[in-house]
Amino acid sequence: MEIDRFDPTPIYQQVAAIIRERIKAGELQPRDRVPSESEMVRDHGVARDTARQAVAMLRDEGWVVTLPQRGSFVADKEKWPTEG
Repeated sequence: MEIDRFDPTPIYQQVAAIIRERIKAGELQPRDRVPSESEMVRDHGVARDTARQAVAMLRDEGWVVTLPQRGSFVADKEKWPTEG
């Protein structure tokens, strides 16, 4: 999945969707570190603030937890949002 700059969906939501899909697919497991802001900037060509917004969205949804001075990590599965 790549960023589509012609898609009306905000870029931070697209970045969050990419990470969310990696979690759902099992590529990122509970307690794994999610990509840092710097990695998102490099890998997706987005601004640091965009990366920060994507992580905040995932945190608000319950997909990740952020530990001060340590980074953001995939939340334990029982904390993931239920779909349906």
